[in-house]
Amino acid sequence: MNIKVGDNVKLMTGDKPSKGGDRGKTGKVLTVSPKEGKVIVEGINMVTKHVKPRQQGQLGGRVQAESPIYACKVMLVCPKCNKTTRVGHKIEDGKKIRVCKHCGAELKY
Repeated sequence: MNIKVGDNVKLMTGDKPSKGGDRGKTGKVLTVSPKEGKVIVEGINMVTKHVKPRQQGQLGGRVQAESPIYACKVMLVCPKCNKTTRVGHKIEDGKKIRVCKHCGAELKY
């Protein structure tokens, strides 16, 4: 998986924002699940959960939370050229480094 925690990504699929969708929105990756091939992105794919109070005195209600998205539906945004890009790899000093396909900048995480 080419997407890491802390990367800035853009959602490429879904409904248009004019129809209430999230397509085109950008956000920071909070968690990555390589086994499932999913990522959780800050502020994208928000769902409402109904939470019951578990202890006496605790409040229940509706809570907004991010839901996982398939990693193939998001694309990395290069911090240097600010474009969505595919991830390339370069080997320097025996270490594999992620690079931007457009400008060749190193993608740190």
